[in-house]
Amino acid sequence: MTNNGELKDKLLEHVYHENCPGCKVDRQKRMQTGLPLKELIIIWVVVLCVALPISSLFPFLYFMIRDFHITEDEEDISYYAGFVGSSYMVGRALTSVFWGVVADRYGRKPVIILGTSTVVIFNTLFGFSVNYWMAIITRFLLGFLNGLLGPIKAYACELFAEEHQALGLSAISTSWGIGLIVGPALGGFLAQPAEKFPSLVSPDSLFGRFPYLLPCLCISIFALVVTIGAIWLPETLHIHKKDELESGTHDAVENSDEENSLLSLFKNWPLMSSIIVYCVFSLHDMAYSEIFSLWAVSPRSLGGLSYTTQEVGTVLSIAGLGLLIFQTSLYPIFQKMMGTIMVARVAGVLSIPLLATYPYIAMLSGLTLALVLNFASVLKNVLSVSIITGTFLLQNAAVEQHQRGAANGISMTLQSICKAIGPACGGALLSWSQRRQNAAFLPGDQMIFFFLNVIEGIGVLLTFKPFLISNHY
Repeated sequence: MTNNGELKDKLLEHVYHENCPGCKVDRQKRMQTGLPLKELIIIWVVVLCVALPISSLFPFLYFMIRDFHITEDEEDISYYAGFVGSSYMVGRALTSVFWGVVADRYGRKPVIILGTSTVVIFNTLFGFSVNYWMAIITRFLLGFLNGLLGPIKAYACELFAEEHQALGLSAISTSWGIGLIVGPALGGFLAQPAEKFPSLVSPDSLFGRFPYLLPCLCISIFALVVTIGAIWLPETLHIHKKDELESGTHDAVENSDEENSLLSLFKNWPLMSSIIVYCVFSLHDMAYSEIFSLWAVSPRSLGGLSYTTQEVGTVLSIAGLGLLIFQTSLYPIFQKMMGTIMVARVAGVLSIPLLATYPYIAMLSGLTLALVLNFASVLKNVLSVSIITGTFLLQNAAVEQHQRGAANGISMTLQSICKAIGPACGGALLSWSQRRQNAAFLPGDQMIFFFLNVIEGIGVLLTFKPFLISNHY
């Protein structure tokens, strides 16, 4: 009796096409009961695969640039490092909309497989870099050919039933945040293995001759496993033959095409205002990720901590663990109590005094330094991901489901531009700040953290009306 009732509901509510992969997914969603754990794991793993290489280079980038011998001045290393850090985002900014269009036309699955395959190839080649330009080109191509992050948001909305779509989007932001922390942790632990583990790795071995290959190779092997697994991913794009379309359906498609125009999305102020907030905080987060690692490994004489890559990796690992605990347990509670916008706003306000303490943390030493730095790092990353998760939710709530692919393409393009600016300007500003140790106003690293706070403050201001408009949160 129940099966007959379900069948009637399906026939009344939706017309299914036998050979359409999107219709198959829709049918499975309607029949699914309980929490979609398998789908959550799929989304989480795919996003983690792409997020890991984005900032994994930051802990060892300072030493990589030093080994390239492109400058004799230690203060200039951060300047050159900034361009390597931003090259990935430049490449991604150029093609995000294109990959979104490809995903809308040919399917989400091919773009996902291409994106994970790109990590396998070009992240490995980056580990083999023997000069500055090879490092820039491989990072650029890694971003240029990787169009996964925009379509994966639309894919999550299509893969989950309506009541679980928010959970799917939250899984993306959580996995993204974890990847941006675990990636640098891997880079910090595994770079320069011949120096850290001389009894295990010989200077004449492959990892001795290419000291930054091991962390890249580990991420690429993980990406290879994900790529193979992605072959069995379900496709969610609806593909209907023309002779199967009835006139009513044809009219609906035409109306959908009209509503999907980029012009209508640019006129959608709730969407665009949330994207602007997202971009400002993304610029800040990318700049902070690079600056933190470069600052931590910089010499004490320049206001840094003189940390090794392994010590930076330890700090970032602890931050990743704290972030995972917070996002899976406490964030949903705060979001329900305070609302998405208020959580993001409070997180931005708290980040400002926290960042202002970083130059003074460098004056500490020993156990006190370790405890204070780890606490500050955990808190900063928790606050940052709380903001990003909120903007994710706002963006996808501002448009209908059939518009989310194009909307996320616009979001990724603008975000990539901001994230390209972050490392380039962050590295240059850190280099300049470290040259002015005896300045009367904001000497040394106080200046670079002041700039970060200015960006954070702008982001907080943009969360208020009339800048940010939302009908949902």
